[in-house]
Amino acid sequence: MVQDFQQYSAWRESVVAALGGYQAWVGAAELTDGASDQRLQRALNRLADDKLSVAFVAEFSRGKSELINAIFFADYGQRILPSAAGRTTMCPTELMYDPAYPPCIRLLPIETRASHLSTSDYRDTPDAWTVLPLELNAGDAMHETFRQVSLTKHVSVEEAKSYGLFDEDDPDLRGMLDADGRVEVSLWRHAIINFPHPLLKQGLVILDTPGLNAIGTEPELTLNLIPNAHAVLFILAAETGVTKSDIEVWRTHIGAGPGRVVVLNKIDTMWDELKTEEENNADIERQRESVAHTLLLQPQQVFPVSAQKALVGKINGDPRLLEKSRLAALEAALFNELIPAKKDIIRRQLAEDMAILGAAQQAALSARMRDVVEQLQELKSLRGKNQSVIAHMMRRVDAEKKEFDGSLFKLQGTRAVFTRLSTELYSTLGMDVIKLEIEGVREEMEKSRLSISTREAVREFFTRVKANLVISDRKTVEIAEMMESMYRKFSAEHGLQLALPMSFSLAKYRAELEQIEALYHKQFSTTTLLLTSRAVLMDRFFDTIASRVRKLFRAANHDAEAWLKVIMAPLESQIRQHKEQLKHRLASIQRIHDATDSLEQKIESFEATQNDLENMKGRLSDLAGSVTLAMNSELVALEAAA
Repeated sequence: MVQDFQQYSAWRESVVAALGGYQAWVGAAELTDGASDQRLQRALNRLADDKLSVAFVAEFSRGKSELINAIFFADYGQRILPSAAGRTTMCPTELMYDPAYPPCIRLLPIETRASHLSTSDYRDTPDAWTVLPLELNAGDAMHETFRQVSLTKHVSVEEAKSYGLFDEDDPDLRGMLDADGRVEVSLWRHAIINFPHPLLKQGLVILDTPGLNAIGTEPELTLNLIPNAHAVLFILAAETGVTKSDIEVWRTHIGAGPGRVVVLNKIDTMWDELKTEEENNADIERQRESVAHTLLLQPQQVFPVSAQKALVGKINGDPRLLEKSRLAALEAALFNELIPAKKDIIRRQLAEDMAILGAAQQAALSARMRDVVEQLQELKSLRGKNQSVIAHMMRRVDAEKKEFDGSLFKLQGTRAVFTRLSTELYSTLGMDVIKLEIEGVREEMEKSRLSISTREAVREFFTRVKANLVISDRKTVEIAEMMESMYRKFSAEHGLQLALPMSFSLAKYRAELEQIEALYHKQFSTTTLLLTSRAVLMDRFFDTIASRVRKLFRAANHDAEAWLKVIMAPLESQIRQHKEQLKHRLASIQRIHDATDSLEQKIESFEATQNDLENMKGRLSDLAGSVTLAMNSELVALEAAA
């Protein structure tokens, strides 16, 4: 498993190296413009920031933390995450590595749930977190620090309600009050463990969730972390199979799909010493089939394991016990599905980028080649000509230059329209717009504390926000069509070889908004929530929705702003190049007219330039090919082996 991830990391690094070489060469060759630079840098940033997130979801006492220890941390020779009977993970816990922070645990106090900010909003507010250092060389001290994620405290009913963690109409929760009528809650809202594990350094992010009840009350899990995880391991206990709460969480929050895996843990509880190994295996297989039938899965989609025995087997170097734990099959399934799927996403994105970049840069080289060929033809046509013919050619080139300058003046009118349309775009896409929409929903929620009224306010919110994105998308199409028309006009009038302006669409943001809305409705579509007052919980969920929608609009604004800045870049680059070419043509003919340069020397110089450009085209193709080869290295190896 570690080797699989290291191979993935090495593959990604090889792609980054090839793309970096491509970027350096085209930059040195002055073959980029603002749009190309932006696309290249985004591709590199995507690769550099690439993460693979794996979420572990289960009710408490299913061995969730022990499974994480067995899969990822057995090499440390001890349990890294606390694991014991009862609840050891009280708040959502992310294990990751960010070199910007020292090894530490960052803890977000539970009191932050009373605000209108989601966990995601607090990620950019360092002062909101309690930071505890990790002593990597002191195992006991580090283990004790990890125990922070299991700490709780008792608060009044009113305080618990303000956090969205208590509902007077829920009989199950009322039975959890202590003798003083207080409610036990986690001390922390969220934990981020910054740990320099080799896999975490390479981009793996592990999410350890609290029990199933917490999933229903923690919006960050329901609407963000679990849906966006590349893989979700749903852990059940072999001795209990699928409980009613298990089924509800599976159907509401997880469900069958790519990267979704069911783990039947604690099969060692079914190792009956009075039975043969074959009989024990038959009992485990029957439980596996029962779980698969209940969750509407194929038996091979359920993985029986013993996390505890796997951890012991790895730490003690006991291959027989490790094999009996069956962990290897789960590890293989997890990484054989997770890594190839992630690679395919990267390949598709980068192949699209390279196709667009290659077309633009080959067009730039072709434009240079055309200019050189035209000047060569002009110079060769001067052989044996008298001064009057050369003077006529000077006048012709000068007239062409003036005509081109006239076209540039007309371009200013297009810029004015472009500015107006850009302003109109932000009237529906701007951050001020989404801020007003969110404030409007909060006002409606304050007016009525009934779930039905709140649901209607949120439904109308999504309707308006989606409409704004649709209008914004139409405006970007209008801008793109206007610019495309201008590109085609310049190409036709002046013989420029222009790649069409960089395309842009808000479709991915519209799709993401649809997903957010679907998750919200899935969470709040049950009859129970319609009939009971869960106003505070609804508020907390809307906080997370608002955070995600704000983040979505912020990203859309950033992309739109970047696109608007560079949409004219290819045209402006070609204009500058064409102006320089006209200037050089005029100067060359002038020098020949004045007999200050040898005509044959100029011809030789341009022929050398033509040869250099041919070599550059070949080098550009080679570098683009090296990126493609790095992306598809494993596919090529498989084909060769076949």
